[in-house]
Amino acid sequence: MTQRPVKGARRVTRLALLTAIALTIFMVEAQIPVAVPIPGVKLGLANIVTVYTVFALGAGDALLVLVSRVFLGAVFSGQMMTLLYSLGGGLLCWLAMVGLRRLLTVKQLWLCSPLAAICHNLGQLLVAAGVMKTWAVLAYLPYLVIAGAGAGLFTGLCAQFLMQRLDRLASGRKEENHGAKGH
Repeated sequence: MTQRPVKGARRVTRLALLTAIALTIFMVEAQIPVAVPIPGVKLGLANIVTVYTVFALGAGDALLVLVSRVFLGAVFSGQMMTLLYSLGGGLLCWLAMVGLRRLLTVKQLWLCSPLAAICHNLGQLLVAAGVMKTWAVLAYLPYLVIAGAGAGLFTGLCAQFLMQRLDRLASGRKEENHGAKGH
């Protein structure tokens, strides 16, 4: 369920908190060795926050969280070259999520993530092709499609669980507030 728009300091605080959570997840995941010897393969757990933000707060807020996390992640990891790859993949992924958000309900949120993850990998490969000036990097595409679909399914299910849990918490608070007002 999309939350009603929040403005001012409350909105900035919410977006900063989501960015901090996504950045923390990104930095922790960067410390975990990848078992697959294919460049670009990882779970992408920080994308749970992005998927949640697209569905709960909207496309604009999700873009702010995504771009902030990608930039700060590159700065904090000291790998500025990853900024290009992460931004290229992240923006294509975000576009896919925004388009899918119009087609899917909140209960189908988990379906959005595998498709968006594939777009993320495609975006990274397109950036790599531009940087390396060769289309040969697209040979990784079949492997990254499989890895992206699997990782995206996992992160999508996590985002779905998060959304349901937060909705239950919010509805519990509403019931408490209505009960307190009635007495």
